[in-house]
Amino acid sequence: MKIELKYWIILGILALTWGSSFILIKQGLVSYTPYQVGALRLSIAGGVLAIWGIPSLFKIPRKKLPYVALAGFCGNFIPMFLFPMAQTHVTSSMAGILDSLVPLFILLFGALLFNIKGTKNQIIGAIIGFFGAVLLIGGDGFSGENSLMHCLLIVLATALYGLNSLILTRYLNDVPSFQLSSALFTIWLAPSLIILYFSGFFDVYQGTPEQIKSLGFVAILGLMGTALAMILFYKLIQATGSMFASMVTYLMPIISVFWGFMVGEKITWMHLVGFAMILSGVYLTQKKDKNIEVV
Repeated sequence: MKIELKYWIILGILALTWGSSFILIKQGLVSYTPYQVGALRLSIAGGVLAIWGIPSLFKIPRKKLPYVALAGFCGNFIPMFLFPMAQTHVTSSMAGILDSLVPLFILLFGALLFNIKGTKNQIIGAIIGFFGAVLLIGGDGFSGENSLMHCLLIVLATALYGLNSLILTRYLNDVPSFQLSSALFTIWLAPSLIILYFSGFFDVYQGTPEQIKSLGFVAILGLMGTALAMILFYKLIQATGSMFASMVTYLMPIISVFWGFMVGEKITWMHLVGFAMILSGVYLTQKKDKNIEVV
């Protein structure tokens, strides 16, 4: 399927937005706990979208509402807590790298749970893109600031993202993206507020300059990196399919490395090779395969 230019632009916007989200999470963790960052992010996004989300819940067919709730659980609610928890012992760049596992989980779950076969080019492209992302790590590995156990939390989040993409493609493809995103954030707003309350946020918040600054970063994360980005992401999935939309996770590490360069981190030849491999992987997954599909 030929991808229109506007969807490539949306892909770029999402890569820029989500590629910057790891730094914003780190800034939020300066003043707040991982549970507070996750709950704040969801509460801000859900609080804004609930204005449209409540009416949307009555417009979406009742039989689809369980899938809406499940999509929100896998693609938004749980990952929003897993990433802050992980980034207490994982660098922002490592978090961005590991997020590129999403397309591989889409291929895996698609074959195992949804009877969706990936083409040879998609499989090769996903593998090339993933190894390109790994190169961006350089020599960090799972040591020092990067705890293996905490890295596995991000792997779990990417698995849930992959499952979410397949649920959207299979069961919710006919629900308008804005209606869908506003509805699912509304469903998970109450649990987010409950977690925020019991996390002790209202007890520890004193309005200090540092707390206000961190709250500002989380607010940007909630409004731009969650609410707006998810609307665009769901639109992208519905228009192009889960595999193309998931390619955003291969472009995000490029943004992460850019931010690293801006703060003085060294860019090596390995990073350049990684960039080339990632872009090659994105291209290959969209290239027509003359062979039959393979699992």
